[in-house]
Amino acid sequence: MTDPALSKPTLPDSALGAPPPAWSKRSWLSLVLIALITLADTLTPSSLVVGTLLCAPVALSALGGSRAATLHLLAVAVGGNLLAAAVNALRDGLSPEDLGNRVVSILAALLVGGLTLRAREASLRAARLEEEGRRLERERALRRLVEAVSGPYGQEAFVARAAQALRELTGAKSVELGRVDRAVLRPPHALVPGPGSGRLGSRLPLEFLARPPGSALVWGVDGAHTLLSRLTRPADQDLLLIVTGASAPPDVLAEAVQTLQPLLDRTALLDDLQDRQAQLQARGEVLQDLIYAFSHDLRTPLMANAVNMRAALKGAYGPLPEDYRATLHNGLEANAALLALADQLLLVAKYESGNADEPRSVALRDVVLGVTQQVQPRAQARGVTLETTLEGVRVRGQPHDLRRAVQNLLDNAVRFAPPGSTVQVKLRRDGEEVALSVMDDGPGVPAGREATLFQRFRAGGAGGGTGLGLYLTRRIAEAHGGHVTYTRTARAQSVFTLTLPLEDL
Repeated sequence: MTDPALSKPTLPDSALGAPPPAWSKRSWLSLVLIALITLADTLTPSSLVVGTLLCAPVALSALGGSRAATLHLLAVAVGGNLLAAAVNALRDGLSPEDLGNRVVSILAALLVGGLTLRAREASLRAARLEEEGRRLERERALRRLVEAVSGPYGQEAFVARAAQALRELTGAKSVELGRVDRAVLRPPHALVPGPGSGRLGSRLPLEFLARPPGSALVWGVDGAHTLLSRLTRPADQDLLLIVTGASAPPDVLAEAVQTLQPLLDRTALLDDLQDRQAQLQARGEVLQDLIYAFSHDLRTPLMANAVNMRAALKGAYGPLPEDYRATLHNGLEANAALLALADQLLLVAKYESGNADEPRSVALRDVVLGVTQQVQPRAQARGVTLETTLEGVRVRGQPHDLRRAVQNLLDNAVRFAPPGSTVQVKLRRDGEEVALSVMDDGPGVPAGREATLFQRFRAGGAGGGTGLGLYLTRRIAEAHGGHVTYTRTARAQSVFTLTLPLEDL
């Protein structure tokens, strides 16, 4: 049930301390009474002390009129007392007893007027405090409503939580919230308290669907026993709110609806983002499956083709002309490039899908030596010298993947190093990390391409080729907790550095 403070009507402005009219009906009535009492006082003997009755109209004015009007009437009452005293003295004479009674009458009017004004001001302060308390309670209730529906909720969860929170806020017997589609209530839908489907799937009465002309955000049916409102959804049908037996006034529900509207808009955006994410994930899975299938299907004929070409070069089909042998050698190189591309595609699919094998202890020096020996023939063919300075260090990771990352860097350096130059390969420990640097005298990376150097399919200049080598190197480094960088030295040398965390001993 709602707090009783929420169900109390708002006090009028006069009760909240707003200035009433300077002379209200009650003030004019008090003035007439003062005149009548003063007249009676002048017509009666002083011993009757009729002037004491002037306290009554002064008190009446203080309770209902403005402070200024009350002070004016109080002055009129004192003046009336003095006038009556003067008339009585001229007619009957002035005795000490009559003078004392007159002083008491004037003091009584002043005292009653002052006390009544103080009492009225205290009452107004109490009313203001009470209204402020109700306002704060309403704000706390609305804050609880926001907290109940805030969060990464879709519209189904939002509707369920909003219905429960609105019932607690309004103290209603039941709250139903659902989407209106062709005069029928449909999901997302919630009914609190359950169980039961409420009006779900039922055709709604006409007075539930159309807001009466000139009505506010909330309107009532069934003699205002049922309150209705709508939450708009620009991209879909509106939500209809049905509140039955609420103890809170309609303005509380209107405030709640205004508070919920922007939160509903946010849930619609969240639903849209989730749908788009699901579509992207589904497309990504399809692409990964295609890459796996393509890579596996590509490897089989390529390997069979390589076997046949090697057999032919070894004389399995008899002596071959030199031109044909050169063609077979070129075919083997192209075959090897395609096999390498298939391996790269498989590795890309592996890292894009987030699949990772259990890490192992890897002697990185042995990996670099193995790659160097593999690349050595290609380097000699281009007249490039490989110079290695390697420390014995170990890291945690996948040997095959780390070998691929090192091979990408060395292949890149040998391909772009000018003939007769030296490619320097250094492996060293740097604090808690291991740094592998590969430096060559090649042309380097164009200035406009450095920002996209380690992205997919960014060929051209150093790091060119299929556009996957440096991208894979970055993904492998990140998967192992490290990173890869490119710099250009003052001597116009290109340096690629692969940094990995050192294995904990």
